[in-house]
Amino acid sequence: MPAGYIIAEVDVKNPKEYEAYRVQVPATVQQYGGEFVVRGGTVEACEGAAPKGRVVVIRFPSFAQAKAWYHSTEYAGPKALRQQHSEGRVMVVEGV
Repeated sequence: MPAGYIIAEVDVKNPKEYEAYRVQVPATVQQYGGEFVVRGGTVEACEGAAPKGRVVVIRFPSFAQAKAWYHSTEYAGPKALRQQHSEGRVMVVEGV
């Protein structure tokens, strides 16, 4: 079964408040069998515009599991924090 990935580009607007999100998220990811592949770090655009802010990649056992985590009650609270203190794009991608 192909893996599922959450890929996010996040421009943090309020770093102090965003820290609460960063602390809460790992436990929710683990509950759904996910693991962080990329969580911030240096980004260099090779083609097109560089992402604004952080890039995050989370691998889940399946596309369905990635979607389940994103829409879960466990992630709802942290997601609201992220949305309140940052702007960005989040997508679910099927992969290997």
